[in-house]
Amino acid sequence: MTDDAAWQSGDRIFGDWGTTRLRLFRLRDDAVVDQQDGPGIGTLNGAPGDALRATLEPWRAQGMSGGHVWLCGMVGSRNGIAEVPYAECPVDVTGWRTQTRIVTLDDVTVGIAPGLACTGPDGADDVMRGEETQIFGAMALDPALAIGRHAVALPGTHGKWALIEDGHVVRFRTFLTGELFALLRDRSTLTRAGDDDGDGDAGFAAGLVRSDAGGMLGALFEARSAQLRKGRSRGWAVGFLSGLAIGHEVREALDTIVGVDSLTLVGDPVLARLYHQALARHDRGVTVRDGSEAALAGLRLLAEQA
Repeated sequence: MTDDAAWQSGDRIFGDWGTTRLRLFRLRDDAVVDQQDGPGIGTLNGAPGDALRATLEPWRAQGMSGGHVWLCGMVGSRNGIAEVPYAECPVDVTGWRTQTRIVTLDDVTVGIAPGLACTGPDGADDVMRGEETQIFGAMALDPALAIGRHAVALPGTHGKWALIEDGHVVRFRTFLTGELFALLRDRSTLTRAGDDDGDGDAGFAAGLVRSDAGGMLGALFEARSAQLRKGRSRGWAVGFLSGLAIGHEVREALDTIVGVDSLTLVGDPVLARLYHQALARHDRGVTVRDGSEAALAGLRLLAEQA
């Protein structure tokens, strides 16, 4: 057993538990020394508490006894370990983290972050769970984000675009881009006429260009017709759908979030690069932050109040 593998007093566990996966990070002196992955809330066959116990088991075998686990994401939904009410926008980090819910699982104290809820200018309601931890974490990593008016984009299955004013999350809007793309790619007829998976980058670029003209519903079928009429590959069609969906999201979001001092992208680096490409077509400068890094910074904020 290595020194890193052996459990040491002072080790802390932070986790992001979403719909599709659980990621637990073990920190020592604020450095990640180990990681364990488990099933997402949306894929569980049994109780969420049992899934958390199973994911923690390798660390228990190394000497973990008691302690705290700090979690964000869908773990706080009605399908998670315990439902945590949403904090209402506008809200700052203090108002958010004081609504953390603490529960006990065996000998472990589990702190669960609240999500956020808002009502947009058009009267539409919106909610998030997990992204708020990344937003407050990004502000902790870059204090300039807590001064003035900024936009934070968090691409993903249900992408969020949030407006930040003087450290408060004022409102946000959810875009179903990731889920819609996955459904079109895996369940529709739009990608089944081509022969191979090449040319994805070219397809993505073509999708971005096509999104400039608007009319997403009318453009979707072009992914299939390009395979039949122009010999495009399946990979090209998948890329085209991705570019089309991301391009439309970016156009709509930029129309609703205006007059900001900066735009920050928080998320998976690979996905963030695609959004960076889309934003470049609109001459928008952007700062990119790793989503896991921002989530860990936000979870540290929860632990600080304990």
